[in-house]
Amino acid sequence: MTIEKNKPEDVKKVYFIGIGGIGMSALARYFAGKGTGVFGYDKTETPLTKKLVNEGMEIHYVDDPEKIPLDIDLVVYTPAIPSDHKELNFLREKDFRLYKRSEILGWITNSYRSIAVAGTHGKTTTSTLIAYLLRAGGVDCTAFLGGIAVDFEGNFVAGKSDWIVAEADEYDRSFLQLTPEIAVVLSMDADHLDIYGEDKELKKTFCDFADQTKPEGRVVFREGLPLEVKKEMSTMTYGLERGDAKATHIRVDEGYFVFDYSSSTEEINGIKMTLSGRHNIENATAAITVALELGIKPAEIKKALARFKGIKRRFEIVFRDEHLVYIDDYA
Repeated sequence: MTIEKNKPEDVKKVYFIGIGGIGMSALARYFAGKGTGVFGYDKTETPLTKKLVNEGMEIHYVDDPEKIPLDIDLVVYTPAIPSDHKELNFLREKDFRLYKRSEILGWITNSYRSIAVAGTHGKTTTSTLIAYLLRAGGVDCTAFLGGIAVDFEGNFVAGKSDWIVAEADEYDRSFLQLTPEIAVVLSMDADHLDIYGEDKELKKTFCDFADQTKPEGRVVFREGLPLEVKKEMSTMTYGLERGDAKATHIRVDEGYFVFDYSSSTEEINGIKMTLSGRHNIENATAAITVALELGIKPAEIKKALARFKGIKRRFEIVFRDEHLVYIDDYA
């Protein structure tokens, strides 16, 4: 089948080459939740692939074309798979149309009103924060996340509203597959220069991403970023002590960051953050701005931020009391 002529709900059986990746597994969970038969290959069994199997998916760990199930409708692969991969080449020889993860994410999100969060850092935390604030405020959004969210116990959240939150990955220009209603740009630091060649090409591609925002939508970006946006596009900047929306009066109270949020339309005072670091206050400011855009009440935002637990192993606070803090951070 081709995605151009079909809808995600038309897929009866999907096969993932590299199913254990964080982005691929989120897609796999999306299809499994729709009742689609989900099958896949990965090089190594991991705690994540074990969970996928427990959720009803069939996964093998040997590169063997004979293990590919019959009558598959859709094949999704990750660019991390080497070009000499046997299963990949077998499917190509059989004239299967193979799709990158980013193409399928774009296909799915086009069926929703979407919020896409881009940036060379901060994407996972901010997209998770947005999803958490929306759901806390009554917007039952779907979300594709780039890490294991502690509060959601996973990297995919199934919702029933017409809103979807997606992490927009700049690697391999993947985020150009997305056409969001709200685009968020957190950072544009030099990265993936093996793909882009030079910093100015990376920055240009971020501008291209912002330009793909729907005409009736809005681009939210950090104050000071060299992001050139179409003149007719609605924009809003955010930052620490600067921007259209800003975090002010930043302080530490009993080991927690506390700040005030201020924009032309809203003031929220005394916001307590469970996450550490001024960069996370900046991420939270972006998330608050989006949540307010969707009508979430300030009181709900404030309560939710005080209990948000963050991303597993991303400076994750496992235990805290008045004498001791235990932090798990993979980096």
